Amino acid sequence: FGSLSLLFVPFIILGIKMQSGGPVLFKQTRTGKGGRTFTAMKFRSMVVGAEKDGPQWATKNDARVTSFGKFLRKTRLDEIPQFINILKGDMSFVGPRPERPEFVSVLTVDIPFYKERLLVKPGLTGWAQINFKYGESIEDAMTKLQYDLFYIKNRSFILDLSIILKTVNTVFN
Repeated sequence: FGSLSLLFVPFIILGIKMQSGGPVLFKQTRTGKGGRTFTAMKFRSMVVGAEKDGPQWATKNDARVTSFGKFLRKTRLDEIPQFINILKGDMSFVGPRPERPEFVSVLTVDIPFYKERLLVKPGLTGWAQINFKYGESIEDAMTKLQYDLFYIKNRSFILDLSIILKTVNTVFN
């Protein structure tokens, strides 16, 4: 799937540049296994300067997301650059979504057992990502945590394979 996704890269770059100019890649600090931070990379799906007022939850109809960005997010093609994070060892193919340190510090206080999701490497895709919407609140984070804890408890080759297949289905549908 990784090498197949490379076929889309020139079209994604062109789409981003035509829609909004600015940088193609978006880099952001995320929290990984054991609470270690790393720089995650994605194709930019929001307008330039989307967080000039500081970190914000992405919302369902977020005005900061470009129309091409909506397509990238829906198909998960914005995640392709995270293959570099996988090669560097910061992430795995499957695991909990890597979250921003600013949100982790709040969520670990507000949600019991939130830090448990940091027992494994974060993933390019995961059980919570395929079974729940984009998180936009503490309540959503609590629901996603339930999926993440299920995944951590039941990790297996078969579960990982089913998550990857469902993700591939999302990309092509």
